Amino acid sequence: PAPIAAGPDDLAVMPYTSGTTGHPKGCMHTHRSVMYNTVAGTQWLGTPQDAVSLVVLPLFHVTGMQNGMNGSLYVGATIVLLPRWDRDAAAQLIQRYRVTGTQMIVTMVVDLLSNPRLAEYDLSSVSRLSGGGAAMPEAVATRLKELCRLDYIEGYGMSETMAPTHINPPERPMKQCLGIPIFDVDARVVDPATFAELPPGEVGEIIVHGPQVMQGYWGQPAATEAAFVTLDGKRFLRTGDLARTDEHGYFFMVDRLKRMINASGFKVWPAEVEALMYAHPAIQEVCVIAARDERRGETVKAVVVLSDTFKGQVTEQEIVDWAHGHMAAYKSPRLVQFADSLPKSGTGKVQWRALQESEKDAAAPQSL
Repeated sequence: PAPIAAGPDDLAVMPYTSGTTGHPKGCMHTHRSVMYNTVAGTQWLGTPQDAVSLVVLPLFHVTGMQNGMNGSLYVGATIVLLPRWDRDAAAQLIQRYRVTGTQMIVTMVVDLLSNPRLAEYDLSSVSRLSGGGAAMPEAVATRLKELCRLDYIEGYGMSETMAPTHINPPERPMKQCLGIPIFDVDARVVDPATFAELPPGEVGEIIVHGPQVMQGYWGQPAATEAAFVTLDGKRFLRTGDLARTDEHGYFFMVDRLKRMINASGFKVWPAEVEALMYAHPAIQEVCVIAARDERRGETVKAVVVLSDTFKGQVTEQEIVDWAHGHMAAYKSPRLVQFADSLPKSGTGKVQWRALQESEKDAAAPQSL
């Protein structure tokens, strides 16, 4: 065979964004950016050679590709593949192969814990459960700890960064937290308008600079230019995600910049409301969107999937009343709609934009 001609800065792979916040875009990654996060992720988490990893995330997605496949291959670990998410199949594979670690996005953890047969499986071999994709609601994390004796190690990354830029230190994780920047990453929380770095506690946009950041979007020079900003001689990626930091340098997600609901001048972050609503025992899944309101401009609406045991036992108004007593009045959903399921992408992320567009279409005046 001919000698390998590809160099570290040659194009290696183009994972596409999920399209959650717009049309999917191809992210140009080099062999260097791919290899960097492969090594960094395994080193950060201390993945041993004798690890047995259950891979439930699609391998076309950066998290499944990097953490599930490439990272396991790099350390010589065993990979157990689950081609399509199924909560019983996942539990069966953990029990059969004595899986030691796995990565699941929050919606998968919610589904796993909602399984009435969960106690029938032996999941005691699992010592590490990590993931991201959305902030882990405290109520769900508590159920995970009670039922499986596991902490959820959260991280943060994007298709544009070939998986993580932040991970919680396994020995000192914080709850409902993205973690801290991993090796060689300069991450900041800045004012989205001025790009001035904000002090701990103030909410702003996450920007990141590091070896894993993409070169740009394939065939979209305008989108590429809009995605980056140069500060202190460094090229930073604008993530579009809002967060705050604490005095120890941990990052805490607030929401997507484009998801904010403006209710009578009050800023409402859907992810925060969703996290609070998971404390209701009847709620299996929830997605919060904006609904039109003649007086307030926008109001908060929750699309709710009920747990099987509560279907027919609770009403939308009862959920509204409960929420009003568990969060600030301006955040509390004034509308609740029950649904059989929430739309999800191929990677399992809730497609909030699809629900938002449906709500917008339903509220639009109908032409005669």
